[in-house]
Amino acid sequence: MTTSLQSASRLVLKIGSSLLVDAASGKLNRGWLESVAEDLARLRQRGQQVLVVSSGAIALGRRYLGLSREQRRLEEAQAAAAAGQILLAHAWQEELAARGLRCAQVLLTPDDTENRRRYLNARNTMETLLRLGVIPVINENDTVTTQEIRYGDNDRLGARVAEMTSADILVLLSDVDGLHDADPTANPAARLIPEVREITPAIEALASASATEFGSGGMITKLMAARICMGAGCTTVIASGKREAPLQAIEAGAPATWFRPSRTPRQARKQWIAGSLVPRGTLRIDEGAENALRGGSSLLPVGIIEVTGNFQSGDAVTVHNRAGRDLGRGLVAYSSSEARRICGRHSEELPALLGYSGREEMIHRDNLALLDNPT
Repeated sequence: MTTSLQSASRLVLKIGSSLLVDAASGKLNRGWLESVAEDLARLRQRGQQVLVVSSGAIALGRRYLGLSREQRRLEEAQAAAAAGQILLAHAWQEELAARGLRCAQVLLTPDDTENRRRYLNARNTMETLLRLGVIPVINENDTVTTQEIRYGDNDRLGARVAEMTSADILVLLSDVDGLHDADPTANPAARLIPEVREITPAIEALASASATEFGSGGMITKLMAARICMGAGCTTVIASGKREAPLQAIEAGAPATWFRPSRTPRQARKQWIAGSLVPRGTLRIDEGAENALRGGSSLLPVGIIEVTGNFQSGDAVTVHNRAGRDLGRGLVAYSSSEARRICGRHSEELPALLGYSGREEMIHRDNLALLDNPT
């Protein structure tokens, strides 16, 4: 895998509080944010899709509400998050709009990335925003979570977003250039590790927990994020955010650590569908649909001749050909009751049959893994 920032079709950028918010004043680092907005505008001009996972709401909200950093009760942090989210979202909207870009705020909790239904809803929302040319600005929904159900850091949230959206690269901006063979803050002779192909116990041992003035993550959480992404076929890069235009600096060859997976996001997703999900039903299809699937098309309702089982939208099902041969697995866009209503029917008939305008396909080709074509 040789994915670079320039070649990535879809990129997730994670920014920590310590980069966005000045530690001394509690104010937004406006000049630095402007440089990042310029970075994002340049990527969008190249046709790349970008998602931003941005911390900073609690830090900005504390100053706005007059709360000191010593006031750390959960309800105070949640109040700060509620106030700070408005400030944070407005700052992003202002800087991106000045460069002709649109953005949208997305607030997530761990349940949203682990509960199947909510996962699909969040994924579909972000896919739609990206299709419309909008940059999703994502943060943890701190106003409704408790300490027990929080991510606690946006490194892992960034990894879950990258996994959810099948991103090519996750960029984790840090206060150091990447993973070193010793703590660079304590040992000036520490050497940067430029590339990691496997996160071994020896690599894990190099990460030491650290916390900045406002942030909650350290190198350990970044390794956790990289592990999630590698499993999803997504490259991860850890680089310093302590410079303006950090993405441009990475492209220019600034020091960084690259975590390289052994497969692409598409391959990882197909293998997950094929081997990790329990099918809830079966769709039997005709010869025309079988040929279309082998040619790389989606499965349309018109090609389905039988529906068995009881499943909901987003569940995995088995796809059989007319003779009953198992062709593969896929994630359905409709429930079993809806599938029975529309099987064998053309796409233009679906709104009248369903009572609403749904998806044209029963299984999108990105959500289909054929047994003899796992990639």
